[in-house]
Amino acid sequence: MKIAIGADHGGFTLKKEIDSFLQAQGHQVLDFGTFSGESCDYPEFAHKVSQAVSAKKVDAGILICKSGNGMAIVANKFPGVRAAICFDKNVAALSRQHNDANILVLGSEHLFDEPETIIKEWLSANFEGGRHKRRVEQILRIENKICSKATPKKQLKKKAKKRK
Repeated sequence: MKIAIGADHGGFTLKKEIDSFLQAQGHQVLDFGTFSGESCDYPEFAHKVSQAVSAKKVDAGILICKSGNGMAIVANKFPGVRAAICFDKNVAALSRQHNDANILVLGSEHLFDEPETIIKEWLSANFEGGRHKRRVEQILRIENKICSKATPKKQLKKKAKKRK
């Protein structure tokens, strides 16, 4: 699999471990940063990974920060992204089986299982379809409805020029 990863300073050390683990498992890893433990802002890295997943440039994404919340909030703004915060292997499996999650979000300070165990479970779980497919399709319809109402930037610029 081709997997995008990203973290802020709170997930930097764990990201390095996950990168090595994924490569040892034979996965291709695209690391979108951060590349040091210095304080930084998580939205930048969540944006890069989520954009790659949304555009289908990668098969999946993994985001890491201290709690996972900020990363998940940013990631779930992107069309087609279903980011799930997973703190153990059971939640990780369910996020794929029931929600067809395509981004795994880890809180580096709030994991009940070893990160490698969570990742293995997440990557090996398959979407079950059935009633879950119907629900994921509902999510997609809501997303499409919201996105279709969004005003493109070109229209906003034209409106601004008319006001002047």
